[in-house]
Amino acid sequence: MSARPYRLGYNTNGFAHHRLEDALAIIAELGYRAVALTPDANHLPPDRTSAADLRAVRSLLERLDLAVVVETGARYVLDPRRKHRPTLLERDPADRARRLDFLVRCAEIASELGGDCVSFWSGIPAPGVSRDEAWSWLVDGVAEVCRRVEPLGVRPAFEPEPGMLAESLADWAALRDAVSSPALGLVLDVGHVPCTESITAGDAIRRHGAELRTLHLDDSRGGVHEHLQIGEGELDWPDIARALREVGFTGVAAFELSRHSHAAPDAARVAIERFLAADRH
Repeated sequence: MSARPYRLGYNTNGFAHHRLEDALAIIAELGYRAVALTPDANHLPPDRTSAADLRAVRSLLERLDLAVVVETGARYVLDPRRKHRPTLLERDPADRARRLDFLVRCAEIASELGGDCVSFWSGIPAPGVSRDEAWSWLVDGVAEVCRRVEPLGVRPAFEPEPGMLAESLADWAALRDAVSSPALGLVLDVGHVPCTESITAGDAIRRHGAELRTLHLDDSRGGVHEHLQIGEGELDWPDIARALREVGFTGVAAFELSRHSHAAPDAARVAIERFLAADRH
């Protein structure tokens, strides 16, 4: 089997109970070549992380030979009482601005760490907000993200998320066309595909390969969005691995198993072992 052109990574949201430096060391020890770093209350909190902190983490990443992408899905980093809020879809412009500033700050973190990609999603419309209103705010917000992030040398990437305003690949295409920014790319979570699409995860990769900035790896069963361990759902992992090679993907494909943080080292080991076994088929 020839060397894969992309790097396998693991999301730090799956190491929620570890210090960041310990999580990075374990991820590297297990054979990963990248990390999807989620700034959170316990890992580079965006409002309390200094330039010196970022230099130290960048130095560690370089010593461990870990490429980095930055994720923005921390549950309570902006509001300790409301999961994933505020979003770009809030009625109050000040709340929308808070999310926008957070996304730009995460892009700054990515740049300081030597990364070139920051990913984000739409969120759920606030109560009383119509879909048309929410969609208009999303388009405007994503366009502003692109405008403010591109000068940093960081590529913004959008993730369709089941249950959110933009949840499907059709929603992604509509948003891409409405924003019309060459900077904007796609984040595809293979575990989301059975929840929102009529095609396989492998075929979703093939169809959107040219747009992929980064990839999330997790399993699913019965069209339910629950981020299962690799091999514990219904996804065809050998086909996913083949599809990544076929499209020439060169980014970071990171396992996203936040619900496995209680057993993070074992979960990360099992994930990479099972994926590599599938890739040999």
